[in-house]
Amino acid sequence: MRNISKSSRITLVLATLAVAAPASVFAQQQDMDEVDITVTGLPPADLSGLPEGPDVEGFISARKADRMQVTSDDGSNTPIIVAEATEIKASKGFLGLGRSKLDAGSLLNGLPVTVKTVMWGEGLVASRISLRNNDLKTASMIRNGTAQGFAEQTAATEALRGRVGDIDKYNIRGTTNVYFDTGKWRLSPQAEQELCETAAQAEAMENALLLVVGYTDSVGSQEYNQVLSEKRAGRVVNHIQQACGWKPYRMLTPTGMAEADPLADNSTQEGKAQNRRVAVNIMVSKSVEGL
Repeated sequence: MRNISKSSRITLVLATLAVAAPASVFAQQQDMDEVDITVTGLPPADLSGLPEGPDVEGFISARKADRMQVTSDDGSNTPIIVAEATEIKASKGFLGLGRSKLDAGSLLNGLPVTVKTVMWGEGLVASRISLRNNDLKTASMIRNGTAQGFAEQTAATEALRGRVGDIDKYNIRGTTNVYFDTGKWRLSPQAEQELCETAAQAEAMENALLLVVGYTDSVGSQEYNQVLSEKRAGRVVNHIQQACGWKPYRMLTPTGMAEADPLADNSTQEGKAQNRRVAVNIMVSKSVEGL
């Protein structure tokens, strides 16, 4: 647990204000109108006769109608058509065994996917899109924290926004940082353990809330890093709630800050490693502490 710096306090104020007026990561992503996909008519109902295209792995960074854009770990963008014949499946159960069939409405921005494609004209059509149920839950949660899904916010989220409308009414009792590999959002075993320890510490504090803020280093574009920071924050929230037993109504909407407020110099590999982080902040009402 590390005492929070003055610059981090400023970032936390901005992050908390983002709960009331979220700056949508998806609003900053590339508009699908700008993605070059040549389409003549509709893809055939049976895609089996079309030549195989490349397998594409990454996350959905833009969606519009029957088109989506997948951004890979190296930052490359691949436009793909989602056809009526496209098979969309999510793994579930132990070790991913068992699969559930989904519709195109499940293809949310920020969702990690693996796409098998076929070639049609000058573009690619998805023959199968594979994802994980846990990732779909995380993407749904992140979407609800952005302007794209703001109208769908629940009454519980509205109540939480009211509770932290004035940051001056809360003390930040500590911050735990967990770190990530370049371009990744997977939690290490050590990070998972530290998150549950933080949740246990917060559980012992009356009326404590958790504010989760994701960050990146300076590698990649602003749009890519914004999405990545949101995904990291979402993965941390998912683990704290599911594995550590933290109640959702005590969790503020996760926020991604991309490259903002670096802990170290982004010109060095060591500094970049420190900046690829998610900060989990324990916040307690001053009135509870008698201040």
